[in-house]
Amino acid sequence: MTGKHGLMGLVLLLAGAVGCDQSKAELDKTKADLQTVTAERDGLKTQLDQANAKANGLQQQVTDLTAKLAAATTVAAAPPPAEEAPASKGKKAGKAKAPAKAEAAAPPPAPEKMKEMQKAPEARSGRGHF
Repeated sequence: MTGKHGLMGLVLLLAGAVGCDQSKAELDKTKADLQTVTAERDGLKTQLDQANAKANGLQQQVTDLTAKLAAATTVAAAPPPAEEAPASKGKKAGKAKAPAKAEAAAPPPAPEKMKEMQKAPEARSGRGHF
């Protein structure tokens, strides 16, 4: 009887050793997979942090540009200060405003004309001369 029990114990011991070898290989494979997945996760976290930092920077630029655009639009929409000429006696105020509107509607002279005007301003006088 002792021989049978001893033999059974030996068989169980060998089966346990073989079973542990399979479990050990599976455990090692799982540990390697875990390390791979952990490294991939860390890389993705780094990329996410970089993308979030870039997004925050771009959002700040959008905010700054929006504020600048609003300021520029406000300045552009504001009417220029009107120059008031004193009304002379005998003339109606309505007639004095009409030439001012006509002058404002005229396009600025070409660069060549501007140079010519700067060289000899006294040569140009009267209506129709720039």
